[in-house]
Amino acid sequence: MDHSRRKGDKPRVDSCAPAPQARAGAVTHRLTKELARAESLALMLATSRAAAFVDVSDYLAGIYIYDWERLSKFWEEQEAICDYLQRICRISPERWHHWIEFYDKERRGEDRANPRKFIGAANNSTGDRTQLGFSRDLAAVLRRAEVIAPHRDTFEGRSIPILTTECVLLSIVWDAESEIGHKVLETGLDVARLERAARHPRHAPLHGDEGK
Repeated sequence: MDHSRRKGDKPRVDSCAPAPQARAGAVTHRLTKELARAESLALMLATSRAAAFVDVSDYLAGIYIYDWERLSKFWEEQEAICDYLQRICRISPERWHHWIEFYDKERRGEDRANPRKFIGAANNSTGDRTQLGFSRDLAAVLRRAEVIAPHRDTFEGRSIPILTTECVLLSIVWDAESEIGHKVLETGLDVARLERAARHPRHAPLHGDEGK
């Protein structure tokens, strides 16, 4: 599987994917297209285990599975983080690799299969983003990511931050009281390199015209 990213590639913002806070009130940030898709996967993972809300572990699994090509460079030894994320998300190794394969193909436009078959989701639709809310811990993670994000967009006359996978991952490991954050650090994450990528990306996220 090719996880490389061309130097000229720029993250795109999915303007059709509102920030999670939009469910309860004002939109406070935008998501890059990659992060919006990772969030959708996190919602499906949470639904598949009949959770009452989407937690940090779901979101972390979503950004790992969907955006591994961007994240892999922050680990020299990748086996530990793969094993850890499989455990916290309670995904069998076989289905885990199916997810990786599916999203790698989907990014390249090779497969349009229903992703829910890989997690055995219930018959009720997981497409309704209002079904599940976010846990307090996850809401706090996204608020910290808003502070970290260096680039902003205008929404309804307001300036709001654009979140990337790097911003969210850095926010997760910056939580001093988070067991998940500590575990991720123990897998050998290069925090200094991650912070540079989050705060000083080579390219600003591009905002799409969809839904404007």
